[in-house]
Amino acid sequence: MVTLSSYLILGGLLFALSVLGIFLNRRNVIILLMAIELMLLAVNLNFLAFAHYLGDLAGQVFVFFILTVAAAESAIGLAILVVLFRNKRTVDVEELDQLRG
Repeated sequence: MVTLSSYLILGGLLFALSVLGIFLNRRNVIILLMAIELMLLAVNLNFLAFAHYLGDLAGQVFVFFILTVAAAESAIGLAILVVLFRNKRTVDVEELDQLRG
């Protein structure tokens, strides 16, 4: 049987893996965006685990809103990344340090 602590440990491991991915890879924007998405999914897993454990639907509502915001964030981030790649021909973070209006 899978307990609440199993889900929380899995969520903690996913969150730690995403933080590690952010700190180890500071050059590629695509991998940074994927690490941020993994972080949001780890938080969602914890919300769902507590919602199931407590028998409350509030955690599931939070997950719905977080997934909506994460989808919008991914779409905007990838759109900005495509424009930057067209202009600079790179996805290296160090090369993308100058933003002009």
